[in-house]
Amino acid sequence: MPNTLAGWLTYLESLHPKTIALGLERVAQVKQRLNLDPDFPLIIVGGTNGKGSVCAMLEAILHAAGYKVGCYTSPHLLHYNERVRIAKRQASDAELCASFAAIERARVGRVSTRQGDVGMNPDLQIPLTYFEFGTLAAMQCFLSHKVDIAILEVGLGGRLDAVNVFDADVAVVTGVDIDHVDYLGDTREQIAFEKAGIFRPGRVAICADTDVPQALRAHASNIGAELWCLGSEFGFRPHQGQWDYFGKDGGRSALPLPALRGAFQLHNASAVLAALDVLQVRLPVSMAAVRRGLTEVELAGRFQFVPGRPQLILDVAHNPQAARALAQNLANLPPARTFAVFAMLKDKDMAGVVRALDAQIDVWLVAGIDAPRGATSDELARVMAESGIRGEIVVCASLAEALQEASNRAGENDRIAALGSFYTVAEVMRVRGVRGA
Repeated sequence: MPNTLAGWLTYLESLHPKTIALGLERVAQVKQRLNLDPDFPLIIVGGTNGKGSVCAMLEAILHAAGYKVGCYTSPHLLHYNERVRIAKRQASDAELCASFAAIERARVGRVSTRQGDVGMNPDLQIPLTYFEFGTLAAMQCFLSHKVDIAILEVGLGGRLDAVNVFDADVAVVTGVDIDHVDYLGDTREQIAFEKAGIFRPGRVAICADTDVPQALRAHASNIGAELWCLGSEFGFRPHQGQWDYFGKDGGRSALPLPALRGAFQLHNASAVLAALDVLQVRLPVSMAAVRRGLTEVELAGRFQFVPGRPQLILDVAHNPQAARALAQNLANLPPARTFAVFAMLKDKDMAGVVRALDAQIDVWLVAGIDAPRGATSDELARVMAESGIRGEIVVCASLAEALQEASNRAGENDRIAALGSFYTVAEVMRVRGVRGA
């Protein structure tokens, strides 16, 4: 077995011929071999956008309330350790390696017991993708640390995502929009059905979308889940720099705005408080903890401002819905010329993203992403030209060059926005020396 985290990550990338292979059968087999059955509450968070924000707010509030919180999110920006956190601390290399080793023993058919290793038929070895392996390892880590609650972020979709091998005590769908059409379908209703797969019979399911797809409502009804929808069973009322939350069993008043920027964060925050309402008997959370969590929450790469001039904004927006939210946030800032350092994956809706941001971007500094799914700078520039955007397009050899060109052109009162992908933001963070989560 590998003996370093870097060695493990290289090994995990080689285990399965596909980067994405949806389905729960293989993950469930390894889970069963290891008896990965948590006795603590689970919150599973899915949705097209906003998952990371919801997970971060849940983690911050529950931590402020004194609970040991396990939080599993993806992808990471700079270091794999960002994906697995216990008590708001990233798991160490040693902890991750130990968990990976436990999953590997089970995957190949050797499970440690008090009587020693129990060997199984080598022909029964189970292939796992990088994400599937990491999901099981995160749960192994949470169990070994005896956390009080775990928050799991869905990787892709919901119904067939590896996270869904675990049963949510409360499931949250932040919103539904078009993304990952090759895997989830090309309509909101098809995608909603996949995301609703994290709902469980007899348990509360929360939806923070202002336009709840019928497929999501139907699935909740068909399986007997109790669906809470934004604006109905729960919601928010903003006023004078604060906001009030209302839920089925009461509310919370005069709350501070979340430290995460963007008006849409109140949709996410109200879904967070609804989820906490569901678990209030098992895990009570005080008003003080809610206020502290909302004001202290941090999440790298989501409308993140980097100190300095010209102003640098980092945003991982990589689909039209996220791009529209970013455009709204940029429009709410004081007027300034905006330079976009821009790169995307080619299986994303590149045209939809640039059209959503067209009115807010004056100059596009376009680069490629050096990854199997990455679009080249020429491919991206061609899509942009065909979309008829108004801004100037400058093709660059790399993201580092794009950032340098933007810095050379921008005045101290202008702004630079790095966007389009986690890869884009991660590379800009590396070049500028910005710390991760």
